Amino acid sequence: MNNNKEYTLKLAHDNNVRFIRMWFTDILGFLKSFAITIDELEDALEEGVRFDGATLHGFKLTTETEMIAIPDASTFQILPWRPRQDSVARIFCDIYLPDKTPYGGDCRYILKKNLKKAAQKGYMYYIGPEIEFFFLKNSQKPEILDRGGYFDLTPLDVASDYRRQTVLSLAEMGIDVISSHHEGANSQHEIDLRHEDALTTADNIMTFKVTAKEIGQINNIYASFMPKPITGQNGSGLHIHQSLFKDDVNIFYDPERRNSISKEAEHFIAGLLRHSREYFAITNQWINSYKRLIPGFNAPTHASWGINSPEAMIRIPGSLSGKATSKRIEARNPDPACNPYLAFAVMLASGLRGIDEKYELPEPVDSTDSSFYEPLPGSLAEALTYFANSGFMKDVLGDVIHQKFLENKYYEIDKYSRYITDYEIDTYLPIL
Repeated sequence: MNNNKEYTLKLAHDNNVRFIRMWFTDILGFLKSFAITIDELEDALEEGVRFDGATLHGFKLTTETEMIAIPDASTFQILPWRPRQDSVARIFCDIYLPDKTPYGGDCRYILKKNLKKAAQKGYMYYIGPEIEFFFLKNSQKPEILDRGGYFDLTPLDVASDYRRQTVLSLAEMGIDVISSHHEGANSQHEIDLRHEDALTTADNIMTFKVTAKEIGQINNIYASFMPKPITGQNGSGLHIHQSLFKDDVNIFYDPERRNSISKEAEHFIAGLLRHSREYFAITNQWINSYKRLIPGFNAPTHASWGINSPEAMIRIPGSLSGKATSKRIEARNPDPACNPYLAFAVMLASGLRGIDEKYELPEPVDSTDSSFYEPLPGSLAEALTYFANSGFMKDVLGDVIHQKFLENKYYEIDKYSRYITDYEIDTYLPIL
């Protein structure tokens, strides 16, 4: 920490940083921030900064509660879209109570807590995300910029320059991008980040979303991570490529077994499938999330796994021959509007339970009808029923997150149930 602190202070002064944005994430996955000046940075790194912790609780704000934001010096980065003169940096924070104990409502802490449990068993959890999103004309209605499709190039993909700006900005912040391309829906894009440990990847996803929105704002357009903004076209997923290492060895790889996946990998997949309905409200947390998860739009509808099926919930991607480190599994149900810290925590815990209890994996969807598998929740309300009744999820996330998340989601459903949609007006008003 002392080395990180000294390096961070030197980096800030060498780059003429005047302001530092203290970043943290609320329970719904929205990035929150307040700024300090360079003169306060050294004290902040040592003692933290006091702030109103009620902002962590999403829509359902509580009375003012003082918390302490303690910066993680290893996450200090200059924001490339801000002026080089009097530059601005960001740093992720961990949230503590006034007595300096970790706050149970801090999503970053919840992920770190579950990663520590995995580490006690000798495991390191790595994740590489494929992030789908839309570049639209504005935030008021989903007006598309192009009519491009999967992997289309200019002139159909008129937003390729915006995508390039996003990739270059990420690179300036130390975030490696493997590839980027136009996705299947009009105005839809995908950017794939290099795999990192789960905590770094969650931080990178939060940074990615801000970066894409900043690039959009600079170009007078809007970057949206809404799961399904356009009727009749594919929605956006957050495909999570994940692997488990032990003693620097990828334990998901076994060249002697079918599809080169180990018995541990099969147990891990079985854990993800068996507990999917319990954690689904976390990985797919919005009412709109369930408009994406319907047949015919390359999104899963059942707790299934397979090799090539575009609608399997868990897929085994191809890997380089003989390269053990590249063997991974891909979870295809999450969407980019989830809270990545919580999503990674629940998926890791579910997979590890599968390993601990040696869950058996059914046949892949490639060789059986998908109805063989349990259907995934078809609505947020259904998903919340499983989540609310899951003692396992309460244990993984802790009492504060479990309770506050439910309060926020019930509030969302209540607001939605009172709203008259355009569909109702267009369909019912002329005939009733």
